[in-house]
Amino acid sequence: MVQSVSIEELRKVIALSDMPDDLLNWLLEHSEYNEYEEGSSIIKTGEPVDVMIILLEGKVDFYMDINGKLVFYHSFGNDQETGGVTGLLPYSRMKNSPGSSFSIGKVRVLSMHKMHFPEMERLFPDFIQRLIGYMTERARRFATTQLQHEKVNALGKLSAGIAHELNNPAAAINRISAELSKSLKLNFQLTEELLHHGVSPEHIQVISTMVESRKKELESGDKQSMMQKVLKEEEISDWLNDHRLSDKRQTGATFTEAGFSIADFETIRKDVGTDAFIHVIYWLENLLSSERLVKDLDLASARISKLVGAIKSHVHMDRNNDVQCCTDIHNDLENTLTLLGYKLREKNIRMVRQYSEALPEVEAYIGELNQVWTNIIDNAIFALSQDGELRITTSADKDNVTVRICDNGPGIPKDIITRVFDPFFTTKKVGQGTGIGLDLVKRIVQRHNGEIKVYSEPGKTEFIVSIPISHKKEAKPEKIMS
Repeated sequence: MVQSVSIEELRKVIALSDMPDDLLNWLLEHSEYNEYEEGSSIIKTGEPVDVMIILLEGKVDFYMDINGKLVFYHSFGNDQETGGVTGLLPYSRMKNSPGSSFSIGKVRVLSMHKMHFPEMERLFPDFIQRLIGYMTERARRFATTQLQHEKVNALGKLSAGIAHELNNPAAAINRISAELSKSLKLNFQLTEELLHHGVSPEHIQVISTMVESRKKELESGDKQSMMQKVLKEEEISDWLNDHRLSDKRQTGATFTEAGFSIADFETIRKDVGTDAFIHVIYWLENLLSSERLVKDLDLASARISKLVGAIKSHVHMDRNNDVQCCTDIHNDLENTLTLLGYKLREKNIRMVRQYSEALPEVEAYIGELNQVWTNIIDNAIFALSQDGELRITTSADKDNVTVRICDNGPGIPKDIITRVFDPFFTTKKVGQGTGIGLDLVKRIVQRHNGEIKVYSEPGKTEFIVSIPISHKKEAKPEKIMS
C-alpha cells in the first residue's frame, strides 16, 4: 500500500469522490506513488503507455507530436472534464504515446499498471464504466482539437493561395497605373504637336469615327489566330518604317490589336497631310495604348472583385446560419473552383463542366453546403496527378438537384472505400486535408435531407451528392460545424 497517500486525499479526486472505501484501498494497494517538479517530462512521444494515472495534485499538459512538432492539445487536472484520471484507461487501444506530457506546477500521482485492469473490472465494474465515460470524452476532445488544428492549417493554406491569386492582379494594377501615368503625360506633348501642324477638330472626328468602326468590326468579326496577328503586325510595322515612323513603342502591335489596316493609314495620311501624319500616328498610338491599359486595369480589378465575391459567397458572409432560399449550385461550385484555382493550375488539371441548363435553386445552409463542394473537389485535386481531369456534372428532377464530381485519378482502394465516411478517417497526412472530413460532409448532406454516394475504380472516382430542392421544415438540429 502507498503509505504517503490517504483514503481522504484519494477521495478528493473527482472520479473517486463517491466511490466505496474498498475501491480506494484496492487502488492504494495496487498503485505506485510518484512526484514531478514543475516542467518535468512525464512521458515522451513513442514511449509505451501502460499505466493509468490518478492526479492527486497539479496538472499535466499534453502536446501531440505532429510531424515532429509538439502541438498543445489538452491540460489534464482534477476537474469535472477529466475526473483527475489520465494515461491508459480500460479498453483503450493506445499502446504508445502519440505525444509528450509535462508537469504544470508540482505534480503528485498514483500510477497503476494495466495488468491490474482485469481484476479491477471484476471487483469494481461500476468504476470501470465511469472510466470508459472519461475515455470517451477524452477521445471526443482530442478529435475536436485535431479537427480545429486541421481547419486552421487548411485555412492557412487556402489563405496563402488566395493571397497569391490576389497578388497577380494587384501587381498588374500597379504596373498598369505607372504605364498609364506615362501615357497621360505624353498625351499633352503629342496633342501640342497636333495643334502646331494644323490638325483640325474635323480631322479628329474622322479618326474617332474610324476607331469606333474598327472596334465594332472586332466585336462582330472572327477572332484572328496568333499567326495572323504576327503577320499583320509585321506588315504594319514595315509600312510605318517605310514612312519614317519608328516602332519604338510597338506601334504595329497596338494598331493590329485595334483592328487597323494599311488602308486606314492611307486614309488618315490623305486627310491630314503628309507633314501632320507622323504626329497624328504617334498621338493615335498613345491614345489606343491608353485605352488598352484602361481595359487591362478593368480586367485586373474585376479579377480582384471576383475573388472577393467568391470568398464572401463561399463563407456565407452577412447571413445567419438558418436555411436560405435559395442558392444557385452552379454559382457556388464556380466560387469554390475560383478559390481552389491555384491548386488546379499547379497540377495543370483540365476542368470539364457539364452543367444542366435548367438547374433550379435549392434551399440550403449555404455556408455548410459550400464546404461539401470544397472538401470533395480538394480531395479530387489531391488524388490527381499532373495533367489530370476533373469533371463536374449537374442534373435535376422534380425533387432533387444532383452534383457529380469525378476525377480520373488512381481511385480509392477497395479495402478502404467503405470507411471513407467514418469519423476522422483519412488517408492524408496531418495538415494536408481541408479539416472537415468526409464524415462531416455526409452529416451536412444528411442535414439537408440529401444523400451522398461514392463509386471508385482505377481511373475513375465519382462522388454523387443529391440535395432536395425544397428543405423540409423541422426543428433546427444541433449545429455540426464549429
